[in-house]
Amino acid sequence: MTIISFFKRASQAFHGCSSYTKLLILFTTFSSSGGIVAYSESQSEINNTPPAEFNRNERKKKRVVVLGTGWAGISFLKNLDVSSYDVQVVSPRNYFAFTPLLPSVTCGTVEARSIAEPVRNIIKKRNGEIQFWEAECVKIDAANNKVFCKPNFGSSVVGTEDFSLEYDYLVIAVGAQVNTFNTPGVMENCHFLKDLEDAQKLRRSVIDCFEKAALPNLTEEERRINLHFVVVGGGPTGVEFAAELHDFLQEDLVNIYPMVKDLVKITVIQSGDHILNMFDERISSFAEQKFQRDGIEVKTGCRVLSVSDKEITMKVKSKGEVCSIPHGLVVWSTGVNTRPVVRDFMEQIGQANRRALATNEWLRVKGCENVYALGDCATIDQRKVMEDIGAIFKAADKDNSGTLTVQEFRDIIDDILIRYPQVGLYLRNKHLIDVADLLKDPEGNDRKEVDIEGLKQALSHVDSLTKSLPATAQVAAQQGTYLSRCFNRMEECKDNPEGPRRFRGSGRHHFRPFEYKHFGQFAPLGGEQAAAELPGDWVSMGHSTQWLWYSVYASKQVSWRTRVLVVSDWTRRFIFGRDSSRI
Repeated sequence: MTIISFFKRASQAFHGCSSYTKLLILFTTFSSSGGIVAYSESQSEINNTPPAEFNRNERKKKRVVVLGTGWAGISFLKNLDVSSYDVQVVSPRNYFAFTPLLPSVTCGTVEARSIAEPVRNIIKKRNGEIQFWEAECVKIDAANNKVFCKPNFGSSVVGTEDFSLEYDYLVIAVGAQVNTFNTPGVMENCHFLKDLEDAQKLRRSVIDCFEKAALPNLTEEERRINLHFVVVGGGPTGVEFAAELHDFLQEDLVNIYPMVKDLVKITVIQSGDHILNMFDERISSFAEQKFQRDGIEVKTGCRVLSVSDKEITMKVKSKGEVCSIPHGLVVWSTGVNTRPVVRDFMEQIGQANRRALATNEWLRVKGCENVYALGDCATIDQRKVMEDIGAIFKAADKDNSGTLTVQEFRDIIDDILIRYPQVGLYLRNKHLIDVADLLKDPEGNDRKEVDIEGLKQALSHVDSLTKSLPATAQVAAQQGTYLSRCFNRMEECKDNPEGPRRFRGSGRHHFRPFEYKHFGQFAPLGGEQAAAELPGDWVSMGHSTQWLWYSVYASKQVSWRTRVLVVSDWTRRFIFGRDSSRI
């Protein structure tokens, strides 16, 4: 009782303090029953002034409007030096969700609130210098540097008229929406797993399927249909959900619904030849074998044609046959597509025919000087070496002799490797130790010098290694961190540029272009087993990899609050099992 009273008084004292200083006190009291950990952080003042009443003194700062509070947007905000900018954030959700754990939410392994951190908790750590508006951006007016927003509360709330914000810099990080490929019936009859609301809805529907199957007036065939779970898409999200559902069934639901335990079926439909085809083939093969042992049916080479409320119709590519299978629930996980607001913006700036918003290597939207795009809504349009081969040759040929010596090529190769990362990939793929090996003739003999045609020949295959970055949280987070660093050093780098040489023009680029560093990827496969593809072509599979997954995902949480909640959820699940309540 004394300890609890002490914590209450301490908490009141901290929350009554007006200081902006962050105070973290961690008490651990060991007793016979374990430890007690108490966490308290002083409250910072948050400026909730509406858009029309900003402090006019702040107008002297450059106005930065950030659209979205996903991985890219939050990473940008957490690392931005807001003392130089008037920052405003617009998002229809007032929280950040740790999306890699969404499949765990669907089966109660982790609670929804455990992976959600309120945006205002994040921005208050910036001393209230960031304004947040819970609204949805419905239009971007690039010509007039404005965004038009619609509050996210409906018409029943007083004072929820649409509003607009002006900007000097715009950061678009709105993510993407589910790609249905215009398949009939998908929007009406499928569940998705793109955000936290999707996971919560899916969790309730899974329990509904079991409750319906347990009703006394159903035939066995009707029960089988209700308990047939179909996952469309054999990527990481679809595979992880199937594995989570199987664990939920085997570890918890068989004890709660013993009368239907033998009627459950899980099917994964994949259009490609293998599931997890973006992973190493050893992982893909391991996952397929494990699913086969677990009784999860994997149908590869199948394309879904339509989905109704009772059955899913697909075409088997190898046979050309069209067949239908009944279902109780369908989860659609087949990639992402551009959101309407981004599509409208792309039409304004002449990118209507592209799949995603195109940016340059510095994440600036092509055709706009003050608009940046991050994460799933954008793609980097990497410039090709062969587009600039003449300019590269001219910059390297210092004596204007019409030929390049090996030394002249060495003098410029560092700038080439930074400006065109595909050159470095080519060197590694070909196992070339020395950059001078690029200049060897087709027979592999050394050449002392080359002309422009020889340089074209040496670099002719380099651009084939240019690849688009995957739409993952890892990419988005790195882009947000990179762009915040550019904003923090914007004025400094105007006078002291740190980027590579401008081959078309004079001087140097202000910043180094964005470079993605891949730290690996995980694929939980159920049964306390996972697969991991890590840097250095290292592949790990099995129980030890699952514990590595636990440690990495716990460490990557956005706050200590969510970190403690997630770990406690995992612990609860080990001790008490998953919760099957329909809440």
